[in-house]
Amino acid sequence: MLKIAIIGGSGFVGTRLIELFKREPDKYLCKNIDLLPSHFHNEITQIGDVRHFEDMRKGLKGMDLVILLAAQHRDDVSPVSLYYDTNVEGIKTTLKAMEENNVKRLIFFSSVAVYGLNKPNPSENFPPDPFNHYGKSKLQAEEELQKWFASHPDWNIDIVRPTVIFGERNRGNVFNLLKQISSGKFLMVGKGKNNKSMAYVGNVVAFVKFLIENVTSGYNVFNYIDKPDKNMNDLVATVSKVLNKNIPSTHFPYWLGMLGGYGFDLVAKITGKKLTISSVRVKKFCASTVFDSSKALSSGFKPPFTLDEGLRLTLEFEFLHPKADEITFVSE
Repeated sequence: MLKIAIIGGSGFVGTRLIELFKREPDKYLCKNIDLLPSHFHNEITQIGDVRHFEDMRKGLKGMDLVILLAAQHRDDVSPVSLYYDTNVEGIKTTLKAMEENNVKRLIFFSSVAVYGLNKPNPSENFPPDPFNHYGKSKLQAEEELQKWFASHPDWNIDIVRPTVIFGERNRGNVFNLLKQISSGKFLMVGKGKNNKSMAYVGNVVAFVKFLIENVTSGYNVFNYIDKPDKNMNDLVATVSKVLNKNIPSTHFPYWLGMLGGYGFDLVAKITGKKLTISSVRVKKFCASTVFDSSKALSSGFKPPFTLDEGLRLTLEFEFLHPKADEITFVSE
């Protein structure tokens, strides 16, 4: 039985990971270490802070493998030092605690944010060029892992750089986009031909399980994106088909969309409120975010869902089926 500690497992991806591992109780034994209780798996949850060595030292005792999900990831984290306190110092603390407990296997969730915006289909070897503090802090965390592996070559460190992850119960940018489209009041900034790489959570957690079972040595980096990519016009058509609705979309020029985003930035600054629209989000919306995932998809991994299936499952759960509860997870 493999003993797995998931740091930050009370969130969206961690919850689905735990559900996946629980399907094979004779094969996996999970522990969740998180600042917050778990909505669904509190019986295996230990409250702990990735920034605190003693929490990590105690939490990782007796474990065989660590999956590090804990991160500051929203666009509007303040002060910005929190990105580095959690995303960089947290990896240092985790590595020291792993060493003390003789745990030599780590799966670290980084992000395609390390590449920056509007890059031409970057693969894992593409020069990093992060544009925001989230991407910069994730890159610094990866650099810490590179240094660590150089002096610990007998370890197994696997890094996953997923694109934006969506799925049932998630409240992030993809959900907000699907909700806007489904409302019939969707305003398309630009021509809608910019492609958007996405990843369905069911495939992401399946890929992690694949790494655990098949990539057991060395230092490895994988982008994860479900293919083929869809552009904004494709997404409107998909929502229209699944929900059986005629959804018109009005196109606005990019400059006008950015002007509106700056207006919302000003309102947010004056009121101190976090708004769903900002100049950063308009910029990300209009960017072509396409990433190469040929390494992951040629590794032998077979995604259990197509991208269309993931979108259909999400749309049906969120907009067609009655809810048994109102539990959701907030992310980007």
